[in-house]
Amino acid sequence: MTYRFLGVTGCPTGIAHTFMAAEALEKTAEEKGVSIKVETHGQRGTENQFTAQEIKDAEVIIIAADKNVDIDRFHGKKVINVSVSKGIKNPEELIDRAISGDVAVYKGSGEAASSNNEKSDQGSANIWHQLYVHLMNGVSHMLPLVVAGGVMIAVSFMFGIYSADPESSQYNVIAEQMNTIGGLAMGLMVPVLSAYIAQSIGNRPGLIIGFIVGMIADTNGTGFLGGIVGGFLAGGLVLLLMKALKNLPKSLDGLKAIFLIPVLGIFIGGFAMWYLSVPMEAINQGMMNFLSSFQDSNPLLLGLIVGVMSAFDMGGPVNKAAYVTGTALLAQGNFLFMAGVSAACIVPPLATGFSVLFARRQYSQAEASAGYVNFLLGSTHITEGAIPFAAKRPFTIIPIIMVGSSIAAMLTYMFKVEVPAPHGGFIVLPVVTHAFLWVLAILIGAVISGFLMALEQKRHQRKNNAEQATAPAPKEQPASKKQGSLLETNQIHLQQKLGSKDEVLTFIAEKAKELNITTDAKKVVSGLQKRESEGSTGMENGIAIPHVKSDAIQQAKLMVVQLAEGIDWPAMDGKPTDFVISILVPDGSSNEHLDILSALSRKLMNQEFIDQLKASQSEAEIKELLLGGVKK
Repeated sequence: MTYRFLGVTGCPTGIAHTFMAAEALEKTAEEKGVSIKVETHGQRGTENQFTAQEIKDAEVIIIAADKNVDIDRFHGKKVINVSVSKGIKNPEELIDRAISGDVAVYKGSGEAASSNNEKSDQGSANIWHQLYVHLMNGVSHMLPLVVAGGVMIAVSFMFGIYSADPESSQYNVIAEQMNTIGGLAMGLMVPVLSAYIAQSIGNRPGLIIGFIVGMIADTNGTGFLGGIVGGFLAGGLVLLLMKALKNLPKSLDGLKAIFLIPVLGIFIGGFAMWYLSVPMEAINQGMMNFLSSFQDSNPLLLGLIVGVMSAFDMGGPVNKAAYVTGTALLAQGNFLFMAGVSAACIVPPLATGFSVLFARRQYSQAEASAGYVNFLLGSTHITEGAIPFAAKRPFTIIPIIMVGSSIAAMLTYMFKVEVPAPHGGFIVLPVVTHAFLWVLAILIGAVISGFLMALEQKRHQRKNNAEQATAPAPKEQPASKKQGSLLETNQIHLQQKLGSKDEVLTFIAEKAKELNITTDAKKVVSGLQKRESEGSTGMENGIAIPHVKSDAIQQAKLMVVQLAEGIDWPAMDGKPTDFVISILVPDGSSNEHLDILSALSRKLMNQEFIDQLKASQSEAEIKELLLGGVKK
């Protein structure tokens, strides 16, 4: 089948938004009478993938995605590129833009030629959206590792805080294995984040270099922020190398892909990341010394410093500086400092869970599920569960989380809580002094941050809605298209005894010939049958809308056939067809064919309209309904 339009949908988690956007585009395209095939990029991978021929034949490709979707295969095609939320909330606008044809042509490497009536295609992704897409491609692949690894580690602590340590009396072999498996999964977090950011920018070569750079970032303790920097470094490096090597003979393409780009990329990117890590290590040591000097200071000041550092990068170098300082002081018998660090580290994931509870309608199903899982991760001192939430809007979410972490740490120090274990979260409560007050301090901080996050999420959603509301509306069709001339009573045929789809199509063509609508009935029949071979025009409730565009048709007209009995005409609901509305349009009539289909499809989505149409007993009544609408 040849599709007029192609659609691509994808969201970072690939669970809900991907398929919601696909359904919205398909439904809207169906309503407007145009064919579309939608390729989904979800957690199960790419489904309904396009063939090279489908891409070649398509007039416009609509990309509604917040992740990398290999756009380079659409080189030379008209491409609309927007966020996945636009696909869900504004599918009609996207389809109307595609129908108009006033869309920029994608030239590769992010370049697009401006359409005739626009200096720049407003739907095309700007640089900030592209950066967000690259980042979310990394986050979407990282998220399952954080959840799976974090849960495994959390469960291992249920056997005992030191159950994974062979030297401890609590040692349990299953707990050790679970802890190790979870640790390996968590250890892949930074390399995977870096690799898939780079892959989004530089395709497969970026993936390879991104993994190596990410491993260096992780090995040198730069945390997830180092992974992000490394991912963009590796992706940008691939683009530069491809540009630098583009003039090599085509015979060396294999050598370039397998040898030159990977080796040069790892060499340059690896050394760059290695030396970027050196100052970060020095900064870490400086922060540890700085923190140690505050251990006996004012609890409010100490709590503020510890809270800000713990929430700043959630598992990164700044967070680790606070954590390592706490563990070092534990060895000296100072259990107070670690209590504040643990509280501050537990707050971020709990805050995301509370935010989802406070503003459930503002989050997607995937985000809500991650928020609920974070109650478990936070309770076991796994801060990384908050990273996907923070990564989307770090300049607003991270400061909010810092507030809650600081409050929890301050209260912990004021309550003089002591925690002798370096990890474990609420599982270590039996060995915590003033355990109730410690939990209370954490919950107060998490609830405050969660409430502020919920307010921010609502503000963000309102802003998005306002932007969409003020976006340019789709251009209205010219009023010069006189619908009154489309249908006369002699074009409506009631209670016809026809036994098959082919008989109906032939009947329509012959009547059109008699009425001088067409000069060649055979051409009309052939065109109608060809359209049916591409996909049935049978809709629901016994309605079919066969249509044809041909140079044998002299003017755009509707032909209506009411059947005495239902016939087999493949329909979406599988029911027999007994009412046929055919659209005949001259070749070269611009989008008139689609305009008529669109208007008719909208009417046929109204059950009251269909009921009145099927109950009509006269040609005049049917004409009035089709040209006017539902009778009140």
